[in-house]
Amino acid sequence: MAHRQLPRWLREGVVAVEDDGRRGVVQFIGEWEDPATRRVNPCAIFLRPEGGGVEWIVADHVTLTQG
Repeated sequence: MAHRQLPRWLREGVVAVEDDGRRGVVQFIGEWEDPATRRVNPCAIFLRPEGGGVEWIVADHVTLTQG
């Protein structure tokens, strides 16, 4: 999937909410390799909690909504 196929609102600096309610600021959108499957995702979403903390990665943008 190319960056141009992501929703227009999904960009660095935007708050995103996962299906489970966890909120984070988009830090980066880019390539990520799943260590378990070795599968490469070219458009993984790297998020960090709004108040700071540990970054996490969302492999599929469809689980996110604009916060």
